[in-house]
Amino acid sequence: MALTLAEKIIARAAGRASVRPGEVVTARVDLAMIHDSGGPRRVEPILKRLGAGLWDRDRVVLISDHYVPGDDPDGAAILQLTREWAQRYGVSFHDGEGICHVVLPERGHVSPGMFITGGDSHSPTGGAFGAYMFGIGATEMAGVLATGDIWIRVPETIRIEWSGTLPRGLLAKDMILAMCGRLGMDGGRYQAVEYAGEAIAALNMQERMTLSNMAAELGAQAGLIAPDATTARYIHAAGGDPGDWPMWHSDPDATVAERHAFDAARLEPQVAAPHSPANATDVGEQAGQALDVIYIGACTGAKYTDLAAAAEILKGKRPAKGIEILVAPASARDQARAEADGIMAVFEACGARLLPNACGICAGYGASRLGADIRCLSTTARNFKGRMGDASSRVWLASPYTAAASAIEGRIADPRNHLEGV
Repeated sequence: MALTLAEKIIARAAGRASVRPGEVVTARVDLAMIHDSGGPRRVEPILKRLGAGLWDRDRVVLISDHYVPGDDPDGAAILQLTREWAQRYGVSFHDGEGICHVVLPERGHVSPGMFITGGDSHSPTGGAFGAYMFGIGATEMAGVLATGDIWIRVPETIRIEWSGTLPRGLLAKDMILAMCGRLGMDGGRYQAVEYAGEAIAALNMQERMTLSNMAAELGAQAGLIAPDATTARYIHAAGGDPGDWPMWHSDPDATVAERHAFDAARLEPQVAAPHSPANATDVGEQAGQALDVIYIGACTGAKYTDLAAAAEILKGKRPAKGIEILVAPASARDQARAEADGIMAVFEACGARLLPNACGICAGYGASRLGADIRCLSTTARNFKGRMGDASSRVWLASPYTAAASAIEGRIADPRNHLEGV
């Protein structure tokens, strides 16, 4: 029986040979990821009421990233509670090492074919590695932590194929914003989106992670990419085990609910206007909008490859008068690598302010939230009203290339005008 990648993973987790869309099955969880915001402080009271502990501490990963660095009393208290919980249960704990969606695969926890629950809406990031990973709330997570099981309605698969070669000056962020603009935030219908095609295969793993992460902005439950040699190399380097990765792919004759085609070669840099990723258009339609802040941060905009892209444009330049650049590397490891390669020195030279390896203002945390009437161009995944600060602030979304070019001009700008040989 021909199956999609999503169906193969769910069938294995359910202990069945096959499953079909619409069926409700009970699946065994391979890994549960929680963080400081929705983790111990939310699930522990539920576990206590149930009189339950952890079903398998070796299958739980805890990451502190939302309240880091704990620079106010409430944040410090939550981080302390998180650390005590990690010690008490003996789970794998990554404390202040970066954003959970980057740290989890970076530390080798994710492999093809895994069925993973995450306590965060951007958990579909794991799909970049051929794992079925999706976000759940604290109540469902408490059930997973206690039993190791969860029910799931088998999703349909929506296949999005990208042909062609991505032009210089564009990144996966432009691709996913284009998809949001065309398909809308309900385009995924809470089903499984699978990205495929030559343009996808050409992306490195951090770029693929951006696409899978923002499957959430398409309204999908999961955002899958079939693993290949690129996937296996990344997992090996992270100290993980890619296993029998060639088996995890959709069968050629598997049934999919929808197909959508995009041509990377024809893609323009994208910018999403306030207050939705679905407001994405070609940069030319947004160019000239005046800005106050450039935020290079988040799991979709401050990984190593994102930092390198921004630095390529900013090297030897200064931001326009009145522009503040904020840089929050997505993980400590990515920051260290960027420092070794001279990338962080570029940000320092252009006067950027460095923020912690944390979710920060992307999720509305920390002291650097946007003030009243601030106009910000951000590399984050979402630009909902008031999410990053004051409700009167306005946020445009774009790639790190576009963010850097806009910093130089002081307004939304086409990054291709700032790259040699384009």
